[in-house]
Amino acid sequence: MVKIRRPVVAGKFYPDDAESLKKQVSSILKKEFPKIHIEHTKKKILGGVVPHAGYMFSAYQAVHFFEILKQSKQVFDTIVIINPNHSGLGHETAFDSHDIWETPLGQVELDIEFGNKLSISVSDIEQKYEHSGEVMIPLLQLFLDYPFKIVPITMSNQSQKNAKLLAAKIVKTMTDLGRKILIIASSDFSHFLTPEQGKKQDLYVIEQILAQNSSAIEQVVREKDISVCGYGPIMTLIEYSKLVTEKPLVDILRIGHSGEIIPSSEVVDYVSILFSKE
Repeated sequence: MVKIRRPVVAGKFYPDDAESLKKQVSSILKKEFPKIHIEHTKKKILGGVVPHAGYMFSAYQAVHFFEILKQSKQVFDTIVIINPNHSGLGHETAFDSHDIWETPLGQVELDIEFGNKLSISVSDIEQKYEHSGEVMIPLLQLFLDYPFKIVPITMSNQSQKNAKLLAAKIVKTMTDLGRKILIIASSDFSHFLTPEQGKKQDLYVIEQILAQNSSAIEQVVREKDISVCGYGPIMTLIEYSKLVTEKPLVDILRIGHSGEIIPSSEVVDYVSILFSKE
């Protein structure tokens, strides 16, 4: 029997009908389009850091990554989506055990062969109430015009050691199966600080992302108590990039925060970042 994961945040994080969803993303893309760095489309894309809040807040950053992906005309067999675990349920690292994920735009198959070959836990509890992987799917469906499969991975243990281990497993599986993959590291940045405080905290982490120093990311997040929720997925993307190319390129695409949409003294920060090679 086919196991289908129904959307849990449709109608909350993004519209629950296809037309409204297309309209919302199209409207945001139209506003952002003049600021998108189209020159990045010439690079070979490895992956990206993409925010996962409600589209009305974070799609302003997310569309930069997805439009570059679309215009690059690069085709991937499998999209590996690594997201944090906000519920705390389940295993340290887990591949989702469904066969298909459904959204208002239709269904996407999981690359079950890839997920099972990773030798990590296979379970559905981690994604049961989780939004940070799900919100990537409608955006992929809207921006990619070819069939693809997904490998949703939840990271609860966001240590650098675990990130390195997961990156190595992804590279081995990709090589063994001959897949062309893209990695999405799902993460928001500082949570519920003033715009000034958030920017200051984020810069400590962004500096180390640009330096591709994942051990320093873990250190600074813990020492300064920075609320970047997906630093484990980010470290995994860094380690993966260093395994597949000698000199990964890292480009900040767009930085913003929720207070730009609804003014507030407590905002959540969003950053989209491209990882690529020449």
